[in-house]
Amino acid sequence: MNNLTDMNVLRDILQRHGFNFSKGLGQNFLINPSVCPRIAEMGNAKKGYGIIEIGTGIGTLTAELAKRADKVVAIEIDNRLLPILDETLQDFDNIKIINKDILEVDIVKLIDEEFDGKRVAVCANLPYYITSPVIMHLLESRADIDSITVMIQKEAAQRLCAEVGTRQSGAITVGVNYYGYAKILFNVSRGSFIPVPNVDSSVIKIDIDKDKRYGKIDEEFFFKVVKAGFSQRRKTLANSLSAMLGISKEIIYEILSDIGLNQAVRVESLTMDELVLFSEKLKNSLN
Repeated sequence: MNNLTDMNVLRDILQRHGFNFSKGLGQNFLINPSVCPRIAEMGNAKKGYGIIEIGTGIGTLTAELAKRADKVVAIEIDNRLLPILDETLQDFDNIKIINKDILEVDIVKLIDEEFDGKRVAVCANLPYYITSPVIMHLLESRADIDSITVMIQKEAAQRLCAEVGTRQSGAITVGVNYYGYAKILFNVSRGSFIPVPNVDSSVIKIDIDKDKRYGKIDEEFFFKVVKAGFSQRRKTLANSLSAMLGISKEIIYEILSDIGLNQAVRVESLTMDELVLFSEKLKNSLN
């Protein structure tokens, strides 16, 4: 098997297949040989596991995952990469490539059809432009996944792994914290890729909360409140929800007071527990 992080090998493969990088798909291929093995090792790629990979590139991470896990199902939207993957991954018999947009994939159905009861984890080098939609697609599917380990833009990683209730947090931070526990594993410099991106990257891991620590709440209403609050985060929570959801400020003030919060509080100041409590009390008051 060729060393897929070797620049000469990479250029040869791409030239022979007439491949050009797509800016629209955010394609940056890894050339740092230490990164993919670390992602695989830290991302639950091991015996007894099936791995879902999102975006294959030329198969550098795919190969490392397949060396360790029982099976890898890789979702790749760019059909120009399929003949390249036929070449670079020809030594493996435990890889299945699905040429599809991950946002159109039914994750629960995929796991049921492909992994035969194995434990499942997700590993990926995600294009920056689609980071949040992909992560939320996976989380909201409520699929039986143990963990999501992805390489994303460093600033996005810091936001995703921030503590809810701090200025660095956002709606996506709340979403990730609701479904699991996120942490930054390690950073990856921009020089680790070809073409070289304008930013550095980080690898994060989200361990899925299968115990549902926030109990049975109205998730749809909760996220409607969160999105409305963060859509106008410079305004007070009362002003944001009044403007976006048409809820009376008096009702909001009453609930804020009931849980010990100032009427002028902004959504970014609320902790996870406060957001959940506020949302549930607000929903009940509107019924």
